[in-house]
Amino acid sequence: MSLERINPASLSPATGFSHAVTVSGSRLVFLAGQTALDVDGKVVGATLVEQFEQALTNLLTALAAAGGTPKDLARVTVYATDVADYRERAPELGRIWRRLAGRDYPAMAVIGAVRLWDEECLVELDGVAAVG
Repeated sequence: MSLERINPASLSPATGFSHAVTVSGSRLVFLAGQTALDVDGKVVGATLVEQFEQALTNLLTALAAAGGTPKDLARVTVYATDVADYRERAPELGRIWRRLAGRDYPAMAVIGAVRLWDEECLVELDGVAAVG
């Protein structure tokens, strides 16, 4: 199994994401959207940063249960109820990402959402992983 992260010099520098990821010789794991819910279904954290950490932890927990690791992530989509706040907090969010998932970045997108399933949630992450 291999993932190759591709960041062409002719595109803007990829900071905190990869422009493209190719996958060969693996099985795909589709990860459902994860928010800041704890094991009891209660929202953890009142800020975007707190909720991002819990949502990423939840995503990585689901990935681990499927036999994967953060390096296996090929694609992650972030849904944020306040994209301006997300951009402002990007350095803090990046530190959380690196601490929990490392420096091998998947292809990523941030999409503004009017609201998420649980109204108190500020961010949701879903993804696709290639597990060997």
